[in-house]
Amino acid sequence: MNHRVFLRYVAQNIAGMIGLSCYILVDTLFVSMALGASGLAALNLSITVFSIVTGIGQLVGVGGGTDFSLRRAEGQGAGRSLPTALLCAGAFSLLLVLTGILFAGPLSRLLGADEATFALTTTYVRMTLLFSPVYILASLLRGFVSNDGAPNLAMLSMLVSSGLNIVLDYLFLFPLGMGMFGAVLATGISACLSLPVLLAHFFTPRCTLRLSRCLYGVRETLHLLAYGLSALVGELASAISLLTFNLLLMQLGGYIGVAAYGVIANTALVATSIFTGVGQGIQPLASRVFGADDRTGMRRLLSYTRVTVIALSAMIFALVFLLAQPLAGAFNHEGDAHLLHIAVSGLRVYFTGYLFAGVNIAAAALLSAVGCPKRALLISLLRSCVLLVPAALLLSRLLDVTGVWLSFVVTEAACCTLSLFSVRAAQRG
Repeated sequence: MNHRVFLRYVAQNIAGMIGLSCYILVDTLFVSMALGASGLAALNLSITVFSIVTGIGQLVGVGGGTDFSLRRAEGQGAGRSLPTALLCAGAFSLLLVLTGILFAGPLSRLLGADEATFALTTTYVRMTLLFSPVYILASLLRGFVSNDGAPNLAMLSMLVSSGLNIVLDYLFLFPLGMGMFGAVLATGISACLSLPVLLAHFFTPRCTLRLSRCLYGVRETLHLLAYGLSALVGELASAISLLTFNLLLMQLGGYIGVAAYGVIANTALVATSIFTGVGQGIQPLASRVFGADDRTGMRRLLSYTRVTVIALSAMIFALVFLLAQPLAGAFNHEGDAHLLHIAVSGLRVYFTGYLFAGVNIAAAALLSAVGCPKRALLISLLRSCVLLVPAALLLSRLLDVTGVWLSFVVTEAACCTLSLFSVRAAQRG
């Protein structure tokens, strides 16, 4: 394991995740242009559901891929990982589709939609849940393909999906005037078209993935999912923070406050995706060196990861702090001065948390990859709800809207110490 291998895996995953997040960012930009502040607020309320679907995809994709990689390194029945993960994906997909058919309206109310945003939010929630089998399958296949030595193909699938989504977004929202339905339909179709790229791996000579007839039992299946649990909770962190912040901001500033948070949350999604890409890139490498008991390789991997995370954290914070005004202005096509003020100040406070968040995201991915899912889960749980929700509730009462943004910073800083301690403990064995 050398720096070239590290850069290949990490850079490709970062590029793929940036592409994935950028299409959501462009989606948000197009919606703000076509539907104004109410559309931007509805989209931000709905993204909570998209995060949950993405998290379930990560659960079966990261969990199954890690299980496959570790068992292959140890020579222990890796052929059963893929069919077991597919069965789990099918069960989750059925539940989500039924939820979309039966409960999209009540779920939209639960997410905080008011009269100005209810119809738009319901449309996005229902369509996202109906397309959930596609999103979950794509995430699952990316996890296995990346762990089977083809991270470039996994990256390509995300870039293909992202590029198609941008094109379809523009077509459906502007020339065809399909509104929110067109925005979410574009996302679903583009995800469908990424599947052939991933399936192409199964027809290459280097593919070692097999569909064994023998599935895991309940205990082994839960063990497989445990490897992806921190990834799921990481996505739930986004969903829970979105929901908490949306409900608080709806009380403090109405849908304009939620729209301002839409600017911050979607910009933050790009930053999170960069560190998620780091985590996905190091996951197969960490599983490989850990399975081979290569301590020298693990030390190198940790060193490369540390330098990468520090450099990216500093760069992201500096860019957002300096460019907060134009970033907020790009989403404020109605020229709302109140929205602009909230978004600019919020960006600068909120993104201070990314000086610590990168360490937490990378640490959770690393711990999960080396067979320490409980430690990874603890970090993710603290970030997602155990610390964040109380901090947001308390600080919003003391500092109003600024307290909402500051709660993210406080939570990430507190978790960073635990992340560093946990990685060091895992390294010592």
